Amino acid sequence: MKKIHLELPLTKDKVQELTAGDYVYLTGVMYSARDAAHKRMTEALADGKDLPMDIKDQTIYYLGPSPARPGQVIGSAGPTTAGRMDRYTPTLLDLGLTGMIGKGRRTQAVKDSMKKNHAVYFAAVGGAGALLSKCITKADIVAYEDLGTEAVYRLEVKDFPCVVVADDKGNDLYER
Repeated sequence: MKKIHLELPLTKDKVQELTAGDYVYLTGVMYSARDAAHKRMTEALADGKDLPMDIKDQTIYYLGPSPARPGQVIGSAGPTTAGRMDRYTPTLLDLGLTGMIGKGRRTQAVKDSMKKNHAVYFAAVGGAGALLSKCITKADIVAYEDLGTEAVYRLEVKDFPCVVVADDKGNDLYER
């Protein structure tokens, strides 16, 4: 188990150095997306349209933030249960997505796709949304604004704490 400070974007070379159990502090740009946004992205792909952002080497945080209070960048920013995105995830991994942040277990299909595509799944601490929001230095909506808190946000983060739960070698902390 290591403590790693990692600059985003999350390239496949960086992913291959991570192991389930590593504590990681992410700095750089990531995106947020939840169920409704994932559904729209996969529908857009099925219709031959582009995604609202370049997904290659990117990290998606399964997040639906609460509204920001005056003077804040973002409201509470705790993770959403990752399993709700599992039906959409292999498609995004095949397009180059390399990191996901959420809470809870992933299906075997997602873990197989992570192994094939050299991607990693991080867990953030559920219930600590107010603390996690302090690591987000900028938040801008980039797509699906009509979804409200489930819109896709471009997030700039500094030392965002998470744990590698499932790595690209097939290791899964939930199975240990």
